[in-house]
Amino acid sequence: MKISILLPYKENFTHSHAGAVSIFVNDITNVSIFKKNTKIFGNTELKNKLSKNYINLDLKNTLLQSKSKQYVKSFLNYEKKINSDLIEIHNRPNYINFVRADYKNKLFLYFHNDPLSMNGSKNTSERLSLLNNVDRLIFNSEWSRKRFFVNINDDKLFQKTNLCYQSAPKIKIDFNKKEKIISFIGKLNSAKGYDLFGGAIKKILDKHSDWKAIVVGDEPREKLIFKHKNLKIISFKRNKFILNLLKRVSISVVPSRWNEPFGRTSLEAASRGCAVIISNKGGLPETTPSAVILKSLTIKDIYKSVDRLITNSIYLKDQQKKNYKNFKFDHKYICNIIDSIRKEFTNKDKINRININRKSVLKILHITNLNERFNGRLHYNTGRRLNNGLIRLGHNVLTISDRDVTHNTKNILDFRGVKSLANIAKDTFKNFKPNMVMLGHADAIQLETLDFFKKQNNQLKISQWFLDPLSKHGPDYRKNTNRIEHKKDFVDSTFLTTDPKSLFLKNKNTFFMPNPCDHSFETLSNYENETSYDLFFAMSHGVHRGELKSRKIDNREIFINKLLKKNKDIKFDIYGMNNVQPIWGDDFISKISMSSMGLNLSRGKPIKYYSSDRIAQLLGNGLLTFVHKDTMFGNFLSSNEIVLYDSLDDLGEKINKFKKDKKLRKKIAKNGKTLYFRDFNSTKVAKYIIDKTFEVNSRDKYIWEGKN
Repeated sequence: MKISILLPYKENFTHSHAGAVSIFVNDITNVSIFKKNTKIFGNTELKNKLSKNYINLDLKNTLLQSKSKQYVKSFLNYEKKINSDLIEIHNRPNYINFVRADYKNKLFLYFHNDPLSMNGSKNTSERLSLLNNVDRLIFNSEWSRKRFFVNINDDKLFQKTNLCYQSAPKIKIDFNKKEKIISFIGKLNSAKGYDLFGGAIKKILDKHSDWKAIVVGDEPREKLIFKHKNLKIISFKRNKFILNLLKRVSISVVPSRWNEPFGRTSLEAASRGCAVIISNKGGLPETTPSAVILKSLTIKDIYKSVDRLITNSIYLKDQQKKNYKNFKFDHKYICNIIDSIRKEFTNKDKINRININRKSVLKILHITNLNERFNGRLHYNTGRRLNNGLIRLGHNVLTISDRDVTHNTKNILDFRGVKSLANIAKDTFKNFKPNMVMLGHADAIQLETLDFFKKQNNQLKISQWFLDPLSKHGPDYRKNTNRIEHKKDFVDSTFLTTDPKSLFLKNKNTFFMPNPCDHSFETLSNYENETSYDLFFAMSHGVHRGELKSRKIDNREIFINKLLKKNKDIKFDIYGMNNVQPIWGDDFISKISMSSMGLNLSRGKPIKYYSSDRIAQLLGNGLLTFVHKDTMFGNFLSSNEIVLYDSLDDLGEKINKFKKDKKLRKKIAKNGKTLYFRDFNSTKVAKYIIDKTFEVNSRDKYIWEGKN
């Protein structure tokens, strides 16, 4: 598992000036089971960094963009090279939207401060957005977590959070070597209660002259000056110095006025066996259960609490030992919590994630209209052909016939059945846990369902295939285009039976896909037989009704009727027009077997590579097939495999020519079937979809790739 950790901009990551976040990140990384695969990113000019895992992000000077945005952008540019499984952002909720826009893997956010005081989490809508855009929110205290959920009451969202305190190393303490020292460590300002400590400590040192006080910290913005012969004030020191000092300290005072999100000073003091005096603010009481909690934040109360410890040596020793004994937040303990959360997501990915190569076995959820409710009449469809190809490749394929589900489940409360379909799709996904979802004309699948899929498995690939015409000069142009573009934000690849370069789609990763034939569907070899008819043509009027629609007009009828009129010597077998009902299922196979030639005529003006799935049935069953030259099928099939025409008269002449030249007709028909089954079979097309969707460098050659 590769992990990238992003520190706050300008968070110091050096031994001499490291802040609380840097110390925490470094300490945990050093003992993590993921240490070797963890990179820590920051922006620190000083040398002597805390860790070799650290990568410094250098920024360019510009007035056009904030430093924080530059910082995140620089990080994301680096991240694209390493493609981490997990990004962990510390203490900057306002970074999340920038990162999530470019990064789709796991994302954690750590809070080290009050969420309601930070840009990106101050209001309720911002916090709800964070819950929807990260995989885990990790808080350094229960107090911080409660603050985050102000005005949010949702148990499911609460489950996306974890509690993880800061840590300190625990070492063996000799309490007999404790010195008569009282400490204050932190910013020397009134928010930290330094004014109260200073006022109390002067009185303590006057009364107990054998005791000393050591203050470590600074505050250039606020001058609180206290002097005493037994009071020593030291400026900011590295964490190692602080921990060594606390080994000697007997009493540590942390009298913060402000709500400390957690309180590193009291945590470290407890780890070194100090008696700890704290205010009851924020997360301070969570640092140690044995602290002396000030009843009121006054000089008098601090004085009384310190004085009681000094004058009662048994009580002092008892407090020191209780703090030390109850301290459990060492680096290993806290790191185990974090690594357990990380492994939770790693284990989920092991179920769902797969490194795709030629031999990979996928679990594929195929959602398309399988026409189950028409009792086999519409069995011969592309969805089933692709299913056969996927299964021949050795993949585990589960299908949902979306239109059958919506038809069978619609009711007054779910008028179109889409709610039922969504529930079935989600439950199926959770039980099956596919690596890939393939959509074929699955218009009833809602975007919310696809979003659910992606959140269940961030490694999931979603593809869609589409057979209907998309030309501006064809039927239903705008409707069909909208159907394709509707899911563009969720699909990883789109496959069309039209050349994508001839269209104006907004979808990325869009590819041409030939209409596949299938060995179990296209079983005829008409070129071997004497047939009753010369030319077969069928239109699919009234697909769902199974019969001609009254007042339904198709421009192809005009073309066909002119062809009939001009070619009296040709024996035509025409269906779906002129009051001849369309044919389906096995009747279609029976009728097509009676003709030696077939016309592939699609709706609308010819466009590059577009054809209905009829072409697979004609070429695949060994009929000499005629296609308009503007479809550019001549890029795939030569004149030895298919016949191209450019006009009604040209078509008529060529039909008559091949009616007479039986030998050449059979030769071209056989060659056409051979090539189509070799290069456009369902197994090969299914593999192409997988290769492109998972970006596999395949050894297979697809003759339709790279054709202009």
